Amino acid sequence: MPDYGHDLLFGANIVPHAQRADAVVAAARLAEQAGLDLVTFQDHPYQPALLDTWTLLSYVAAATGTIRLAGNVHPLPLRPPAMLAQAAASLDLLSHGRFELALGSGGRQDAIASMGVPGLPPGQAVDALEEGIRIIRAAWDTGAPGRLTFDGRHHQVEGLRRGPSPAHDIGIWLGAYKPRMLRLTGRLADGWLPSLPHLRSIAEIGEGNAVIDEAAEEAGRSPRDIRRLLNLAEELPPAQLAELALTHGVSVFLLLTGDPGLIRRFAAETVPAVRELVAAERTTVRPGDDRAAADSPGTSLPVTPTPDDGVRLTDVRVWDESTRPTAP
Repeated sequence: MPDYGHDLLFGANIVPHAQRADAVVAAARLAEQAGLDLVTFQDHPYQPALLDTWTLLSYVAAATGTIRLAGNVHPLPLRPPAMLAQAAASLDLLSHGRFELALGSGGRQDAIASMGVPGLPPGQAVDALEEGIRIIRAAWDTGAPGRLTFDGRHHQVEGLRRGPSPAHDIGIWLGAYKPRMLRLTGRLADGWLPSLPHLRSIAEIGEGNAVIDEAAEEAGRSPRDIRRLLNLAEELPPAQLAELALTHGVSVFLLLTGDPGLIRRFAAETVPAVRELVAAERTTVRPGDDRAAADSPGTSLPVTPTPDDGVRLTDVRVWDESTRPTAP
């Protein structure tokens, strides 16, 4: 599978324990101080042992200044899309463009139903998520004419005033595993966010990429429009993370931890080692490597071409010299 060429980002995925609220916020602030790019929090409103993630995100946004923020992931059935669009744009404005929106179709339908929201069969839940994404994007599009009206099977809005517009183009990342969700990711999303422990094997990342890429191309998009993210349950060696980046296109690694020592070590040792390995490989152009040649203009070839001395043994031209491909 390809390296999609995205810049590498590293973050901490922190469990929002309600009884250790101060420690949760402290871990997020430490992640920023240590130099990580992103901090995320699980979103399970039906778990009373956890803080409400939207409240926590707002609090952490006020307590930090540079680190990006996201839920991991928000179950769409528990928040109407029009309201979610307003909340996401507001948090992005308040954090000066540091918020990204990660969504799921709501895998635990029984838990969702316990909060008074009717559950949906898996296929309908994916359809409802697609409708929700379309509403969210339309609500953010304050340059579009008129008010927003959407009459879907699962979600409806009538004459909604658009806005506010986010401070930056918020990425919509989807927690997806099955083909319908993967195809939706390719058609509409900006990122794919699975969790490594929920995959059968690392090879499943490549299989998911193939489905996403095909759906993206069918929708007239480039596969590079979609970031590939990965939740890690434990710290992996730098070489393995670099291989995931270069072979499977993963560009965002989120380590499940709130441990201060692990956050510091991950930021100080693992992150720079992975960046160095990936950077070295990306600047190495191998014969036949079209991706490297296209992505690295100005990169030197590993061989030196023989200069053309202008001598021709015959007047017959077997090809048009003006159409020959040239290296940077």
